[in-house]
Amino acid sequence: MKIGLLPLYVKLYDDVAQDIRPRLNEFYEKIAVEFESRDVDVVRSPFCRLKDEFRYAVSSFERENVDAIVTIHMAYSPSLESIEALSDTNLPLVVLDTTETLEFTNEQDPAELMYCHGIHGVMDMCSMLTRYGKDYAIAAGHWTESDVIDRVCGLVRAAISAKALEGAKVGLVGNSFAGMGDFRVPYIEMKDRFGISVVESYGDVLREYYNSVTEDEIKAEKNENKALYDFGGNIDEREYTESVRSCIALRKFVSDNKLTAFSVNFMRIGPNDAGITSMPFLECCKSMQRGIGYAGEGDTLTAAFVGALLKGYKDTTFVEIFCPDWKNDLLFLSHMGEVNYGIADTKPCIYRAGRKYAEEDENPYAGYTRMKGGRGMYLNISRGRDDFKLFACPAEMIDYDHDTFETAIRGWMKPIGNTTASFLEAHSKHGATHHSIFVYGATAEEIEYFGKLLGLETIII
Repeated sequence: MKIGLLPLYVKLYDDVAQDIRPRLNEFYEKIAVEFESRDVDVVRSPFCRLKDEFRYAVSSFERENVDAIVTIHMAYSPSLESIEALSDTNLPLVVLDTTETLEFTNEQDPAELMYCHGIHGVMDMCSMLTRYGKDYAIAAGHWTESDVIDRVCGLVRAAISAKALEGAKVGLVGNSFAGMGDFRVPYIEMKDRFGISVVESYGDVLREYYNSVTEDEIKAEKNENKALYDFGGNIDEREYTESVRSCIALRKFVSDNKLTAFSVNFMRIGPNDAGITSMPFLECCKSMQRGIGYAGEGDTLTAAFVGALLKGYKDTTFVEIFCPDWKNDLLFLSHMGEVNYGIADTKPCIYRAGRKYAEEDENPYAGYTRMKGGRGMYLNISRGRDDFKLFACPAEMIDYDHDTFETAIRGWMKPIGNTTASFLEAHSKHGATHHSIFVYGATAEEIEYFGKLLGLETIII
């Protein structure tokens, strides 16, 4: 994460109150160090007071390719000096609204006023940003006695994810599942609206990769799996080898095409169809752990969003709601064999999958695990009548010591502030699809900003 930290100031104080600058310079550096302590790369700037200074600072941030500009008002700053530079840039904007002093009571030293009044400069600037139509996010609070620095970092992560969607390349293996309509969108719409390109893989493409896999590559992959996973019963070595070969072939396809995401239709697996012999469940999971998006059944739209969100939030995974727990207000999340292994609560255990679905495929192998506990956001991207929209809900994945689903991808989610019934009603009232995303650590304000940057109608329940 890389930010441009922009200090806003007013020339008047340099003319009539030069004595206050040294302490404000020190405070600016303290804020920069706070970000750096969170592994944020901070591009610093001199205090900006006049139009040309703001132009120069923003241009330097653009040259440095920062992920976002973070503003901090060191004092009041007249908005007409900064508004053009801030509204003209394509860089995302996050406003840090804070002051050095925690307490400002009737017994405070009046001299502190000069160090603590930047908040009305924030009001001036944000009013003008709104008038100019510049999207921004804001986080307010004391820099040490609240979570405001962490909230700013979260908002920058949201901006990183929104930016990552532009230029996304999604691979499609085996076309979309016949009859599934909710996630199907014309590829030209995805390209025009978000900049997402779809790379279709026909049988001869993956077949060539499949045939190129060497015995040494298979042996190395198997040795890696031995170290990373447990193994259940009923491992047929020939079938397992086909699974490993198919996974490596898919990985080569993803790498060579520089894909940010992909989707596989398990119904189209086979040497004479998709070109690989086994549904590559293991590679789907490993890919998400490496930051490559995924969604099942040919859902390129959700896959692209998973890939983009992984750039800002590494603990993001494709999910699907399977079963309701009406009594405990929970929802059982699962899929055939795909989850981001980075959010695994248990060491994945490789089993021979219970069944195969295509005519010519080998019996697939999957590494089953339980999703870890933790709070985050449940997201769903769908195509409405006039445009795309984002449905979201704060939720918690429940932590368990054990469960009875060892041969399944599994997790139990509790929608925060909703019952199972009210969540499901809202989900379908807003037209959300049956393929979704869970983003650990994300907050509602971050997802709201993510949606705003993409121009999406965002519904948060």
